[in-house]
Amino acid sequence: MAVGRSRAVALLGLRGEIVEIEADLAPGVPGFTLIGLPDTALGEARERVRSACLNSGLDLPAKRITINLSPAALPKHGSVFDLGIALAALAAAGLVPAERVARVVHVGELGLDGRVRATTGVLPAVLAAKRAGCVAVMVPDANAHEAALVDGIEVIPVASLRGAAIRHGAELEPDGSELSPARAACPAEGSPPSLELAEVIGNREAVEALVIAAAGGHHMFLVGPPGAGKTMLASRLPAILPPLEPEAAIEVASIRSLSGMAVERLIREAPFEAPHHTASTASIIGGGTISIRPGAVARAAWGILFLDEAPEFSRVTLDALRQPLESGTITVQRANVVARFPANFQLVLAANPCPCGFHGTEHCRCSPMTQRRYLGRLSGPLLDRVDIQLRVPRLSSAQLRLGRIDGAMTTAEAKERVARARAIAASRLAGTGHRLNAEVPGAWLRGIGGGHRLSRKTTAALDDALEHGRITMRGYDRVLRVAWSVADLAGRDEPGPDEVGRAIGLRMAVGA
Repeated sequence: MAVGRSRAVALLGLRGEIVEIEADLAPGVPGFTLIGLPDTALGEARERVRSACLNSGLDLPAKRITINLSPAALPKHGSVFDLGIALAALAAAGLVPAERVARVVHVGELGLDGRVRATTGVLPAVLAAKRAGCVAVMVPDANAHEAALVDGIEVIPVASLRGAAIRHGAELEPDGSELSPARAACPAEGSPPSLELAEVIGNREAVEALVIAAAGGHHMFLVGPPGAGKTMLASRLPAILPPLEPEAAIEVASIRSLSGMAVERLIREAPFEAPHHTASTASIIGGGTISIRPGAVARAAWGILFLDEAPEFSRVTLDALRQPLESGTITVQRANVVARFPANFQLVLAANPCPCGFHGTEHCRCSPMTQRRYLGRLSGPLLDRVDIQLRVPRLSSAQLRLGRIDGAMTTAEAKERVARARAIAASRLAGTGHRLNAEVPGAWLRGIGGGHRLSRKTTAALDDALEHGRITMRGYDRVLRVAWSVADLAGRDEPGPDEVGRAIGLRMAVGA
């Protein structure tokens, strides 16, 4: 009897590899053997496939069934292979046209009653199939909207194994009882409400710093007493960022799909992740054994990662951010698998000035050593990668009574300024492979590789800070990046001494 073949996708992070599924039916004691490095969940496909076929009126012959997943050395996990395994076995048994099954990539989990259940990771799986040159992919009906986001490949939604066999040309009558299964993923989220920047009372310097951070993609550290507006500022940062480009929106949606969230459409707003300070390192960075799930770092890609009460996070967790902050990617390594996720996020840290939060008032009982030890939980190497470090002062009663200030910058105005500044930066950086000032390498800032070196007069204060050890070489470059963002917002061709001085002030305000 001929070997039945179908195809599926094995995901390692956002990268997907095409897996060929081979099914062989041989005489002997009836059995179902699955080989090719499956995990426990995939190994249980034996029982799901047998029951689904039986309850779909497609009972497999009482033979020894061998399923091979190739390449054998590639780790495979989850129940997403169920549909492909079932159809390969049915093709080998002659119940479904083998040549049609072999041309299609199959993604889906089977219920015991034959329904095709929704699964996670459909969008990156369809993208992987398209990149591999496949022309058609069969997906659960509940994931049809998600799969349809990928152009250039035929999407075949099915609600049941019987329906899948019919779509492949099996001569069967629809039983009329097929129901779309309940969605296995979390409900889809709508666009977050756009928060108004003008609602921020006082703290105009902090609002301006937020705009600078948005214009250049710079990381921020906000230090201030409780109620000063740190969280309020951070939560308004996504609203003033430009809409995501289509490629970025697809990547964000793929990460959401891998995280188990339903994807109905492309969301163009920048994501905003705000994990609690009790979150584990694996939940922030990403992890797992064979099945590696993206963490908050990956879910914040192309958007904002906000760590409120930053000193309360584990120091191991905080220092684990150093590598993705530098490289823009996160690599999760296990003994037999390596997964990579994007991590090109903007980091916003917020902290009280001392454990009690009342530093500078008569109510504070924290000693200077306690205060230094508290903020010292944020390591120097981590803070050295944060471009803007700002103190957010306590509001006065007069500011509170005044409420919203006439002439305060609105979200729309800030967004327009940011878009204009980013357009200037993009024009200047055209051909370099970089989009934002925060991405520009230090060598370019110092005139190497076609970059623009600022005059000694312009950088005199910065050179002095470097000579006296008040700033590191990395900090030197980051000050220059902020200075360029300040100049872009002002419409200047290049930073002058004032812009560099402003950038130094934003860099060293917390330590002052």
